[in-house]
Amino acid sequence: MKFVVSSSVLLKQLSAINGVVSTNPIVPILENFLLTLEGNSLTVTASDLQTVMITEIEVESSEKGAIAIPAKLLLDTLRGLPEQPITLQVNAETFGTEIISDNGRYKLSGENPIDFPKTPVVNRGQSVDFSSVALGSAISNTLFATSTDDLRPAMTGVFVQMGAESATFVATDGHRLVRYRRTDIKSDIDTSMIIQRKALNLLKSCLPSDDVPVKAEFTSSNAFFSFGNIRMICRLIDERFPDYENAIPTNNPNTLTISRLEILSSLRRISIYSNRTTHQVRMKMALNDLVISAEDLDYSNEANERLMCEYNGDDMEIGFNAKFLIEVLGNLSSKTITFELSAPNRAGLIIPVDQEENEDILMLVMPVMLNTYV
Repeated sequence: MKFVVSSSVLLKQLSAINGVVSTNPIVPILENFLLTLEGNSLTVTASDLQTVMITEIEVESSEKGAIAIPAKLLLDTLRGLPEQPITLQVNAETFGTEIISDNGRYKLSGENPIDFPKTPVVNRGQSVDFSSVALGSAISNTLFATSTDDLRPAMTGVFVQMGAESATFVATDGHRLVRYRRTDIKSDIDTSMIIQRKALNLLKSCLPSDDVPVKAEFTSSNAFFSFGNIRMICRLIDERFPDYENAIPTNNPNTLTISRLEILSSLRRISIYSNRTTHQVRMKMALNDLVISAEDLDYSNEANERLMCEYNGDDMEIGFNAKFLIEVLGNLSSKTITFELSAPNRAGLIIPVDQEENEDILMLVMPVMLNTYV
């Protein structure tokens, strides 16, 4: 097995799928890339048993064969090489591999490709077409709110509901919830699934900046995404997602409209003075007036700021965890936001005022009890 390829082209494609490779996998073979050559087409596969990423590269060759090569060693070698054609040749009997460049030769030990896990195939899956911009926006607006608690596996991914009119993406960690809906993503068949956080993170990182079509296919156990010369297969989370609709309060007579960047900057300053355990900040609202304050009784630290806003409703004081509130506001792009509130012990809704035509974003943050310090 032998082929010639540009060092920079190979490095770019391997870097796109390298995020799947675990540093300490359960199965040692997963530390490798699987290279499969068919004529002038080289297919490279990376897997962690839960997610598989595949890229195809055009090379100069008329041979065929396969080899598993240590991912880190190959990438580190390519990163150190200037742009040039390189030759990679493999001894089919010993799996010894040699990389030949203009300035040197590099020998490394490959492994038997038969030991690499088989890639799942689509079996009568449901197909949906996405725009890469729409998919990237859906991932960016929800991924940060997923849980890292493995004891609640359903909440460690993003819940996706697709129907004839729209697609809804939902993420929650129990402290905040994001519901992101797009009317330009539709499906002929109503379906729902939970996609793993790691898989979506990898998908987001390799989506092109240009708006290109993304084909998605779903089975009962896997999701398949393909665009350009990249394919990704990820195992779905087989759990029941919480009934998020019941968590969203519907009667919220108190509304506060304010510049997102203004309140975000204020929260970042005030949170410095909050309790180090609770991260509690207070929002006290009256007619067109908002006071944000925090204090840490353990160290006698205290701060407050007054902001101009549009507030309609009863005078109200509510507490939030500053870290959660800052992260929610930081992931929005809207210039102006509206808080919809009902009572100090009920969740507050954050809704961007200037949303795109095809999207509907709603973010929920749970309150914290006032005057509670640990």
